[in-house]
Amino acid sequence: MAIELLVAAALLWVAAAIIALLGVGRLLARALLALGGLAAIAAALVALPQGTAAATLPNSLGGDPVVFALSPDALWLMGFGLAPAVLATALSTPSEKGEYGWLFGAAASLIGALGVFGLQDGAAFLIAWEIMSFGGAVMILSERLSDARGRSVLFMLGLLEIGAVALLIGVLLLAVPGASLSFATFAHAAASLGGGWQAFIGLLFLIGFGAKLGILPFYEWFPAAYGSGSGASGAILSGVVLNAAFYGLSRVLTVWLPVSVPAIGIVVVAAGTLSAVLAILYAFQQEDWRSLLSFSSAENASIAVATLGAAVMFRADGQMQLAGLAWTVALLHLAGHSLAKGTLFLTADGMFRAAGSYGIGHTNLLARSAWPFGLGALFAAMSLAAMPPQAGFVSEWYVFQTIFQGFHLSTLGDRLTLAIAGAGLALTAAVAFATFVKVFGIGLLGRTTHPVLPASPGSVAAVALLGLGVIVLAAGLPAWLRALSPASADLFGKAAPLDMHVGWVLVPGTGAPIAPDRSFAFISPSLLVIAMPLLALIPIAFLLATRRFPVRRAAVWYGGLPQDPERASTTGLTFSNALRTFYAFIYRPTLTTTRETNGQPYFIRRLVFMHDVAPIFGPYLFSPLVRFVRFVAEKMSRIQSGQLNFYLALIGALLVVILALALF
Repeated sequence: MAIELLVAAALLWVAAAIIALLGVGRLLARALLALGGLAAIAAALVALPQGTAAATLPNSLGGDPVVFALSPDALWLMGFGLAPAVLATALSTPSEKGEYGWLFGAAASLIGALGVFGLQDGAAFLIAWEIMSFGGAVMILSERLSDARGRSVLFMLGLLEIGAVALLIGVLLLAVPGASLSFATFAHAAASLGGGWQAFIGLLFLIGFGAKLGILPFYEWFPAAYGSGSGASGAILSGVVLNAAFYGLSRVLTVWLPVSVPAIGIVVVAAGTLSAVLAILYAFQQEDWRSLLSFSSAENASIAVATLGAAVMFRADGQMQLAGLAWTVALLHLAGHSLAKGTLFLTADGMFRAAGSYGIGHTNLLARSAWPFGLGALFAAMSLAAMPPQAGFVSEWYVFQTIFQGFHLSTLGDRLTLAIAGAGLALTAAVAFATFVKVFGIGLLGRTTHPVLPASPGSVAAVALLGLGVIVLAAGLPAWLRALSPASADLFGKAAPLDMHVGWVLVPGTGAPIAPDRSFAFISPSLLVIAMPLLALIPIAFLLATRRFPVRRAAVWYGGLPQDPERASTTGLTFSNALRTFYAFIYRPTLTTTRETNGQPYFIRRLVFMHDVAPIFGPYLFSPLVRFVRFVAEKMSRIQSGQLNFYLALIGALLVVILALALF
């Protein structure tokens, strides 16, 4: 049944791509994309917790059959990643131009992601990976929301191709010992290699998948590329596409590579932690919804990667129960992130349709829109800020509970790695809280006198449904955990998810006998969902009780100026200024003020204020590489001299090299 649903999903997406190419029937194409997503989600629900059986596709690559199968963790990540994609494709891009191109790009991204999740050989996998990247580029280019979209997409594709080359080399290094591109042979091939080669291959795959996950330095393509597209594009890229990349990395580290290389886990934890800290610091300074949310996507992916690295470290140390716990927590974190981030990306589209801008400023949109819109956005912002009882709070609580188990490791270096990672992730959580206070407080609650339309009914429904999904995931987590138990048992020999709850109470699944009243820590989001509304009755009762007393209202003092609440309100720049000043050694902020006059220096027509924060890797890594490539290209251009004798000499030299290789 699951395979039939997945075939239906793929056919629906292919049909939508064909319709988009023909340029007719945009509503039909949108409906087909959404129905395909629903069919794939239904397949995940049907196949979990066991996964799908292997199916051989009718075509072949290099004489070998193409096999497709979805493991339980692939189904988990795909199902949650597709939830925002369904609503994003149903609403489509808010851009009035290029919708057919966007629909084609969305179809390509979804088809490619499905292949990344399920294809079981290196050649087909790399093709699906490239299709997924190509679809993202087409989506952003088609929307025409930015004049600089071409440069942004080129930068994105350049960094993604670096990752693709790393993936290609990694796949070839594992394919050569076993003389096969089938993933079934990769674990045995890796075991036959030395520890140095295994660490090198792990680093290659970290670079390859990290290019799409936003591991440093690759997160620097996120703000420009996401900021050139719509929230609908962001919902797909930060949902199913990002989850597919994480699944690939997880498969490499937990299935293909042997357990005897603990250094890989240390590198992964360090890269994930540092990426999370830098990404959220830069997210806090953004004044565009899409750029801020893109950095936040890199931050959350990095947290999941750091937790996956902890799983590798625990496994190498023989702590299989803790390894299963860390692996499960990473999947839980990305599930909640997919729903919450998709909600806010679609919220950004709703704001763009209403106000005509993606800027984080005062719009008073919540007061002018239906209340489910604000409730869904609030749930998502609370989750990404790790506030109870949302899914993000539960997953980050589990992240810290997992990192705190580092004292079980046998070596001092491993214990110090997780201790430092815990400190870095604590900083990340604190800045993330402030970031989403800024997003919701200024971007949605901020008042303005400018005309702003209410959010459209479609945006209201989409944001409300996804936001509700965030809290449903948190409340039902004791039940959802069962879906990952067989996969954890297969990978680590321990069904860690079964030990992560006692009834409806969540506990750290360390494997020791645990009672909720004697556990080191425990929470119950299911009970919090009931208790918190009841606790809210207390301030409501006080509010109702004070109605019998007169309320005295006094005007706010504006320094003798006329009252203007909008001018005196907090902006995104002032809200983030303190942190920008404190971490100036990272941000290296720039402030410029330009005066425009009509020829007389004392009569100023306008002051133009510009501020920005400097990227870390752009001027010190990417720019020197660009200069080097241009230098080499300039020198190599001399080959195009137009002289026939020179070309004949090159051909002759090439023939000599070929003969030498053949003979010796």
